[in-house]
Amino acid sequence: MTLLSLSALRARHPYPRRGLLARLALALSLGRQRAHLARLDDRLLRDIGISRAQAEAEAARGWDAPAHWRD
Repeated sequence: MTLLSLSALRARHPYPRRGLLARLALALSLGRQRAHLARLDDRLLRDIGISRAQAEAEAARGWDAPAHWRD
């Protein structure tokens, strides 16, 4: 693949495919981050601009990754 075609590929898809282990690590990390989000107090949630309900809804997603991570 030439340099030109690699940059064209990146322009079309900024998140290149990842291996299974890398995807698993990202999903587990995401689950941990969401668990931490659920434990933030209301003052900290206000600081980052989200409500308790939004934090709990996001935390309930567990390790479910955004669609652009799964492409």
